[in-house]
Amino acid sequence: MISFPGQASRPRKVLLLGSGALKIGEAGEFDYSGSQAIKALKELGIPVVLVNPNIATIQTSEHLADEVYFLPVTPGYVEQVIAREHPDAVLLSFGGQTALNCGLALADSGVLDRYEVRVLGTPIETIRDTEDRALFVERLAEIGVHTARSEACKTADEVRSAAGAIGFPVMLRGAFALGGQGSKIVSDEVQLEEVLQTIFSQVSQVLVEESLEGWKEIEYEVVADRAGNCVTVCNMENLDPMGVHTGESIVVAPSQTLNNAEYHMLREVALRTIRHLGIVGECNIQYALDPESETYRVIEVNARLSRSSALASKATGYPLAYVATRLALGESLMDLPNAVTGSTRAFFEPALDYCVVKVPRWDLEKFSQVKTTIGSAMKSVGEVMAIGRDFLEALQKALRMLQVGVGGLEGETMAVEDVEGAIRTPNPYRIFAMAQAMRRGVSPERIHEWSRIDPWFLHQLQRVIRREQEIAQQTWPLPAGLLRELKKEGFADVQIARLAGRAEVDVRQLRAEHGILPLRRQIDTLAAEYPARTNYLYLSYDGTEDEAICGEKPRVLVLGSGVYRIGSSVEFDWCCVNAVRACRELGYETILINHNPETVSTDFDVCDRLIFDEITLETVLATVELEQVVGVIVSVGGQVSNNLAMGLAAAGVRILGTSAESIDRAEDRHKFSSLCDEASLDQPAWMEYTGEQDLGEVEARLGFPVLVRPSYVLSGAAMRVVHDRHRLENFLRRAALVSPDYPVVISRFETGSKEIEIDAVARDGELVVWAIAEHIENAGVHSGDATLVIPPQKLYLETVRRIKQAARELARALNITGPFNIQFLAKNNRIKIIECNLRASRSAPFVSKASKQNFIHLATQVMLGHAPEDVENRTLDMDYVVVKAPQFSFSRLTGADPTLGVEMASTGEVACFGEDLHEALLKSLEATGFSRPQKGVLLSIGPQKEELENAVQRLASMGLALYGTRGTAQHFVALGHRITAVRKLSEGGSPTVLETLRAGLVDLVINIPKEYST
Repeated sequence: MISFPGQASRPRKVLLLGSGALKIGEAGEFDYSGSQAIKALKELGIPVVLVNPNIATIQTSEHLADEVYFLPVTPGYVEQVIAREHPDAVLLSFGGQTALNCGLALADSGVLDRYEVRVLGTPIETIRDTEDRALFVERLAEIGVHTARSEACKTADEVRSAAGAIGFPVMLRGAFALGGQGSKIVSDEVQLEEVLQTIFSQVSQVLVEESLEGWKEIEYEVVADRAGNCVTVCNMENLDPMGVHTGESIVVAPSQTLNNAEYHMLREVALRTIRHLGIVGECNIQYALDPESETYRVIEVNARLSRSSALASKATGYPLAYVATRLALGESLMDLPNAVTGSTRAFFEPALDYCVVKVPRWDLEKFSQVKTTIGSAMKSVGEVMAIGRDFLEALQKALRMLQVGVGGLEGETMAVEDVEGAIRTPNPYRIFAMAQAMRRGVSPERIHEWSRIDPWFLHQLQRVIRREQEIAQQTWPLPAGLLRELKKEGFADVQIARLAGRAEVDVRQLRAEHGILPLRRQIDTLAAEYPARTNYLYLSYDGTEDEAICGEKPRVLVLGSGVYRIGSSVEFDWCCVNAVRACRELGYETILINHNPETVSTDFDVCDRLIFDEITLETVLATVELEQVVGVIVSVGGQVSNNLAMGLAAAGVRILGTSAESIDRAEDRHKFSSLCDEASLDQPAWMEYTGEQDLGEVEARLGFPVLVRPSYVLSGAAMRVVHDRHRLENFLRRAALVSPDYPVVISRFETGSKEIEIDAVARDGELVVWAIAEHIENAGVHSGDATLVIPPQKLYLETVRRIKQAARELARALNITGPFNIQFLAKNNRIKIIECNLRASRSAPFVSKASKQNFIHLATQVMLGHAPEDVENRTLDMDYVVVKAPQFSFSRLTGADPTLGVEMASTGEVACFGEDLHEALLKSLEATGFSRPQKGVLLSIGPQKEELENAVQRLASMGLALYGTRGTAQHFVALGHRITAVRKLSEGGSPTVLETLRAGLVDLVINIPKEYST
């Protein structure tokens, strides 16, 4: 174990490994933990070298690490950084499984020893003990800690043998994997064989263990120093029983159904286990607990910061990543101050006088044919955290924060016929199905039989259903006493209004008449046992005293981005943090509303006051009243905050920057298309669909294919390219459901066009700074799924000039002040506008870091009236190329069709720099997990065969074996290439495409369908 007896033993320079692109199972929580680690090191004057290709993160901003390498987090690239920078220490615990696996590989290959680089914190041997399932079971057995009966296997035959010995059902669990990848509960030999087809393609070792399905799942977050001092920072209980991955489960902190004996038994086991393993820093330990006894099993220990660590840190106010960093440097829990409270040591265990609920968000509806069941492998793309005085208040907030359907326990506007099936089989809508069952009279006891969820939670849900029925039976106005109780129980104004058949404003006015107003409550980690000055706050109607500590400066409210989802992710957190930084530099006190525990924006030292709560009209209006702000910034938090502009303006709130009216003109598809026509800005032919036109009229005016576009949506939700009248009718119905209050526009889909976008900042309608990014893919792939290049490599200068001119004209027409993004089609040097977003875009951090000009900092300055008069535009004068590549998580989504279209499917992004396009592109692809082929390539190419002849020649010259579907093989054989024909499954015969893949003959597939050109 590494020991640092004094200050002189601190490292000279530290290498920090990041987690790369956001992906399912490894998301924004590692931006939070890595950023906090960098801050802790810089406080001590220790230089930090960061390797992370995720250009959208806070930690890759220039004001944090001393050197940032936008490179793949792989042993080869990291060794080059070590050779160049000569760090004498490395931190592996802050970049998820990506960093951990890379660090283990560097240790195994001797790189760390060769360059004399020490691993700080938890030793490599301990990391290996926790990651290797066989070693893990052995180590815990040494101290009598119970684990599930299990056997570690490295081959399919070993798995079959172990399953037979343990007995079905069994859990298959992958080693060295994140987010439960490769894990599954199998009930019989048939299911086992299905899993064995793919499991070893994802992991190298599989643990076969007894199934604990139906037991409670409990977690403890633990910190430990080098002397063996340990603290349990937070204990958490999953609402869902074992069988559902903790990242897929609703999680409650502190635990609600454990008795005192169970709580302290598991705490004692946690401390004993962490000391025995020799962990230094932070970790979490997960248990299965038999609900009928005190029998437990330790499931796993993560010897690093995790998703749960971010949740525990934000739930308690305890800065876990910061403390873990200082402990890794050899400091003691007894001596280290708690940076949040300022009045206690890090050895002080947090106490909670409130309840926290985390709920995951899934975006499975974006993927055709995907299996919607959830289980031991993660599929969720984000999560929310809600705080209330009790479980009920926190749960209701959390379900609204997801922003699915109509909100609250009504959730998705769905009508499940088979509620029993929807409850027995875990899925993203199970909690809404349980509420629906209760509305039909099904008892909590029966639902417990179906779900194995603890009855206590189900009786809490029943309280909500009974309140719904009570509201519906009341006459208006509601009695003051009832209204006050409803607000304490977490009912939102909009929920009450819907149940009472009134408008939201009616409820707000009734509350005001009775003086029923929210108060700011502290998250102080001390349950008010000691005085604390903390800026962690949440709103509650259950209280008598406002606990906020305010200054005298003018105040600005910044609205965050809410839950991560496909289309709104860490890039908007970067925008929020940079907006807050700019406000503070200009002398404003900053207040931020957000409810995402993964983010840097919800960290303890980012803003003057954090309101950890909903981003809704009710909450924002209450905050504006409590804080007396000079204005609200809605344009840096993505679509969630931008959508509130009209409601806030109608309530008399000052919107900083572009007016709400202009935002509405850009978001409303009909208004925007009309604006472009009025300004003579070219766009694809279009028409508004009112629901009354005959679809023959659409075909006559526009022809096929057409693009269906609803208003006020994110990431292309419900957008579709449609090729015939039957599909058009289906997609129009879906578009109307997604955005029922706004128009749907149908436009001609332009084929064979390039897509280009411009990010810009304007002041009073005049451009301040701008950057043009070129898409590698043709139009038809959503901009979030496209590969972007800056500066443009293949655009005519005239095209660039026309794009800039169109941006100028649109900025003037909408009188833009602040950030905006416009997307264009380009063909034969003609440009057409697709859409304009009057807010920060997904690509804002990309263009800012690529050009070394912070667009959001400038945008915030202009929104506050403090912009410099002249800003030099450097976005075309660059002697390097930057490529942004999307990260997909299709391997997590069983059954999902991995083809791309106009609705976004990627979960993250990376960007790498190069001297030319090819270098930057290759690095970026490698950073997303792409590896250079070593064996063979399977080709299935539609009409572009002639265009790809040179590429096929290059592949052959690399010594790769070539395989092709029948038409592709015939074409290239005729040209003299050696290529083996394989058959599609529909053609019959052998060898088939599937057989070729299963035989391991190819490690790259190039598939360009016939329809690609459309």
